[in-house]
Amino acid sequence: MALTIDTPGFRDSLVILGAAGLVIPAFARFRISPVIGFILIGLAVGPAGLGSFAADIPWLNYVSISNRDAIEPFAELGIIMLLFSVGLELSFKRLWDMRALVFGLGAAELIISGLALAVIIHLIGQPWTGAIGLGLALALSSTALVLPITGTRSPVGKSALAMLLFEDMALVPIIFVLGVLAPHGGESGWSNLVWTLWVGGLTVALMLLLGRKLLPPLFAQAARTKSPELFLAASLVVVIGASAATVAAGLSPIVGALIAGLIIAETEYRAEVEATTQPLRGLGLGVFLITVGMSLDVRLILANWPSLLLAVVGVLLLKAIITSALLRLGGARSGVAAHAGVLMASPSETTLIVLAAAQSARVIAPGTASFWTIITAVGLTATPFLARLGDRAARRIERLTGEDSDMPSTRIPDSRAIIVGFGRVGRLVAQMLERHGKPYVAVDADIDTVRRARREGYPMIFGDVARPAFLEQLHLDTAMALILTMDDPVQVVRTTARVRRDHPDLCIIARARDAGHAAELYRAGASDAVPETLEASLQLSEAALVDLGVAMGPVIASIHEKRAELREEIMQEGNLEREPRLQRRKLSEAGELD
Repeated sequence: MALTIDTPGFRDSLVILGAAGLVIPAFARFRISPVIGFILIGLAVGPAGLGSFAADIPWLNYVSISNRDAIEPFAELGIIMLLFSVGLELSFKRLWDMRALVFGLGAAELIISGLALAVIIHLIGQPWTGAIGLGLALALSSTALVLPITGTRSPVGKSALAMLLFEDMALVPIIFVLGVLAPHGGESGWSNLVWTLWVGGLTVALMLLLGRKLLPPLFAQAARTKSPELFLAASLVVVIGASAATVAAGLSPIVGALIAGLIIAETEYRAEVEATTQPLRGLGLGVFLITVGMSLDVRLILANWPSLLLAVVGVLLLKAIITSALLRLGGARSGVAAHAGVLMASPSETTLIVLAAAQSARVIAPGTASFWTIITAVGLTATPFLARLGDRAARRIERLTGEDSDMPSTRIPDSRAIIVGFGRVGRLVAQMLERHGKPYVAVDADIDTVRRARREGYPMIFGDVARPAFLEQLHLDTAMALILTMDDPVQVVRTTARVRRDHPDLCIIARARDAGHAAELYRAGASDAVPETLEASLQLSEAALVDLGVAMGPVIASIHEKRAELREEIMQEGNLEREPRLQRRKLSEAGELD
């Protein structure tokens, strides 16, 4: 059977992958958000760009996408993976702690913004039913773009996450409300809503119950194979299966993805799953942004630019003011409120879903839906600029109000040592850190070691530091020290070099096989390298001297002196200067460095 590759689907795949390969490096080179690049690619290769000439110029079929609907499933997968990763960063405890923000701030932001927009849209001529549908659609904010910009742990990210979580959960009720508002909706719409919420609630409860029982054995078996491909396959089965379950129950697939992430977040596989699925999430998000760019029609924008500009500015300004005011009333600092308000001002990817539902329910006309679809796409394109504008506004406000002077440092609360490798050496290091009251977390790539250590009470994370994506999940920028105890000389050197490149100020202490390996580690950037052979010799010498009758004090002093001499020799072998490291250590011991 011959393999046919000259098909529209194959050509579209080449365009998407080629765009990802060109956009991310090019825009990173100029320190521009790749979000803008993907949207511009979608605009250039879409039906309103090169795709409009493909019928007359056949070779353009190979560098354009004429059918936006053909790549929609991949875009939806990207959004699903994003919500899955949001769930991984949460936990049931953290979600419970955020309940006041989610159902208080989140509900207030959606309802007040939606009603305010609906009133204004009604005043410019839209009937009430259509105005309510448009108001609710435009009140939604972009989970796909906001969370990657803010994260979920900063004050701005935490506030944004609470509002976005409520909006994602409210998506299905909003669509059913539009069905009720439809000309022939009425009582059947309300009964469908009640039935869906009942079945959906039961489905979510079953997912939580079964997930806690079935997922740990599934991922344990995948981890034992030490195959990243199998781990990725298991992760995709869980995400897609959970999303399919919620779709079958009448809920949004993103609800299932969020629940799956929450369940895995309670296990020791969280960090490894997040690192494994991150590339797929990034690619899916890129495809989604390409579809956003494809929805833009430059000729239509140029023909109606005054009304489009007025609508975009009006929506962004109104949402920013309402969100900032609600955050300020809730006790947030002025800078945080301003930053989050401006960032949350743009419409959402789910706005497009609500607009399509409103058009299907005949609540708004097709022309009206097209107009506000362009507004949504333009607003999404502006999100990276809004992020910068919000950050600058926050800094200026905090300088004027003096709030920046009493902001706590983020390094101190999160400061901890990270032990990589939990064999004989790593376990002993952990016990000594505990004895002296130093916080730490240990990492190991062997799932059985992780499970055994967790049962014994050690704080453990399952993951492989050989993978750069996993290293990013360890938040090394807030770590006190990185202690490498793995019994793999090559991996220790590679990890040291990679971490030193990305974190020049981090203290890195590495286990070395011998003096030569220690010199190599110092060249790679280790703060301290401890050769096993030399330490064994020093311990043997100490025992011999004490048994021969030498007093303990002089013996310990001489051992320390000999260790310093050997370390100096090793560093000279590695062509490294000792004095800067000694100076840094003295300052650290004196308490002058963090």
